[in-house]
Amino acid sequence: MKKNIVFLFSLLAMASCTYQNNNRIEQKDVNEGDEYVYGLGPDSSARQLKVTYTAKPELEARTAAIKDILYGPSTPAAPVAAADSTGA
Repeated sequence: MKKNIVFLFSLLAMASCTYQNNNRIEQKDVNEGDEYVYGLGPDSSARQLKVTYTAKPELEARTAAIKDILYGPSTPAAPVAAADSTGA
């Protein structure tokens, strides 16, 4: 009985090793060869990374308000007092 359980376990372990090989779908890359997305070569950066935008300080207050709504007010955590190790 014990040999059967070990055999079944090893069979399942071997079968699960190739699971991800069959769990894929090949899709056509619509941006293949596009220098704007991938750059000139595999080691170069994309051209779209070179686009910069001017900072708008008036949007920082709005961003902070949205973060407060989503994540709560951003207050710094109070420091935790160290426990006294002397036992007094």
